[in-house]
Amino acid sequence: MEPFVVFLGFAVIALVALVAWYGRNRSAIEQDDSDPDNHTLRSDYQSGMGGGNVATWKVPKDPQDYAKLFVPSNKKK
Repeated sequence: MEPFVVFLGFAVIALVALVAWYGRNRSAIEQDDSDPDNHTLRSDYQSGMGGGNVATWKVPKDPQDYAKLFVPSNKKK
């Protein structure tokens, strides 16, 4: 029984390392050729207990347009 537990421990460690390596190489910006004016950003959250959240949103590629998103709409010009 003990060799099985050791093997299972190594398998779990290898699986965790593989998932971490895969996640490290994923880009936070998805390449979306259908929308040339925006970046598609992705945010992943995994709690480790079976829950998690994946969110995506689009932001303008132009830095000036991106900065305008943070200015309140009622701000005087």
